[in-house]
Amino acid sequence: MNTAHWIPDEFLRRVESAGQWTLFSPDDAPDLHDLYGREFAVRYAEYEAAADRGEIAVFRRVPAVELWRKMLTALFETGHPWITFKDPCNLRSPQQHVGVVHSSNLCTEITLNTRTGAEAETAVCNLGSVNLAAHVTADGLDLELLRKTVTTAVRMLDNVIDINLYTIPSARRSNLRHRPVGLGLMGFADCLYTLGIPYASEQAVAFADESMEALSYWAINASSDLAGERGRYPSFDGSLWSRGVLPIDSIALLAQARDGDLDQDSSTRLDWTELRERVRTVGMRNSNVMAIAPTATISNIVGVSQSIEPTYRNLFVKSNMSGDFTVINDHLVRVLKERGLWDEVMVADLKYFDGSLGPIERIPDDVKSLFATAFEIGGSWLVRAASRRQKWLDQAQSLNLYVASPNGRQLDELYRLAWRTGCKTTYYLRSTSATHVEKSTLRGTDGRLNAVSPVSPPSPVPTPLTDDVLACSIDNPDCEACQ
Repeated sequence: MNTAHWIPDEFLRRVESAGQWTLFSPDDAPDLHDLYGREFAVRYAEYEAAADRGEIAVFRRVPAVELWRKMLTALFETGHPWITFKDPCNLRSPQQHVGVVHSSNLCTEITLNTRTGAEAETAVCNLGSVNLAAHVTADGLDLELLRKTVTTAVRMLDNVIDINLYTIPSARRSNLRHRPVGLGLMGFADCLYTLGIPYASEQAVAFADESMEALSYWAINASSDLAGERGRYPSFDGSLWSRGVLPIDSIALLAQARDGDLDQDSSTRLDWTELRERVRTVGMRNSNVMAIAPTATISNIVGVSQSIEPTYRNLFVKSNMSGDFTVINDHLVRVLKERGLWDEVMVADLKYFDGSLGPIERIPDDVKSLFATAFEIGGSWLVRAASRRQKWLDQAQSLNLYVASPNGRQLDELYRLAWRTGCKTTYYLRSTSATHVEKSTLRGTDGRLNAVSPVSPPSPVPTPLTDDVLACSIDNPDCEACQ
């Protein structure tokens, strides 16, 4: 079971003010589950007052900061429950007129309404991810290519809603009524390498903002185009979209609920005025259009970095049915070759230090900064970049945080920063382990890396579908495509 804390703003306000937190049985305070923002805070205080008068039972009353500390301790020691924030997910939801977001999905990027009863709805989101690395050159982001890709992707995801197989009625009901899709991205770290921008930098935060704004703009534009062509989604009327409130505009709703206590950038680069009016009048085909999933598998297939993740290691060993293979950061190899630093000694040093560049003295500081790995980057940089992306997202993002040597104060500051800067959810908290990468063997004198003796890979055995079409056989264990 994968669990997460669903944290209201009122709890963290009490953490910061050294207040108390009262634990009720859900049976005694049933409506709190469906309340958020100021309404939750008011109703919660009413329940506390009723408890003080002896009208309802209190399970326990504890210092809020003590409970917060236990939550972070459990997260560090067991990996669960994850930290997710109830109020931003609901206050910025385009669909707050027809329900409540009661949780995220497993990977914390989907924040859709759910309900029980006769008209039960089980949230279903159709996901896709843009390979952002294919849209970036050394000169910057190719906006026209991104527009074409996003426009096609949104149309494809909308098609999936109609042709999908729904195993339960509540999932079909929800999907056809709201038609949510979640377009995200992968290859973010590759983009930074191409641009020569270190992850731990203001430029990287700015690029996260710029790239997500472009993706958001064209995704919303594409869904509005589809509304004109195919019709609005059935629950459009009354949504934030119908009021001309786009994701970037909904930041103001969260700031208002927090009495201005929100440190989230709201600047823009593109002209949103015309699109805002078009969405209000023409409509949207999809209730939600953006969510950044982890992409752990598909990015591996494509050959780019996962999602919005920093590089975990510059050198690691990958295992499949053909054996063990050393994988090295191709961008690093390219830069080292350009600097005249790629040789047998460098290969040996990279293996010895598990791909970390810090201890290798002859690597220049700017290269070390550019290729700093996840545990060498301060967690606050990941949160700040995530905050910039979140401003454009109608759902959320799978945000992993990396801490090399965590302590209570560090975790407290990191997760409070995520909350204060408007992030909706966080995913795994990762710390360094006691194990290290398998040491590879050096093959030949050309500096090539390999972890196993070279063998000729087996050829795929195609199975004829028609006279013209071939596909890999699913029952051939030696087919490289199946590994």
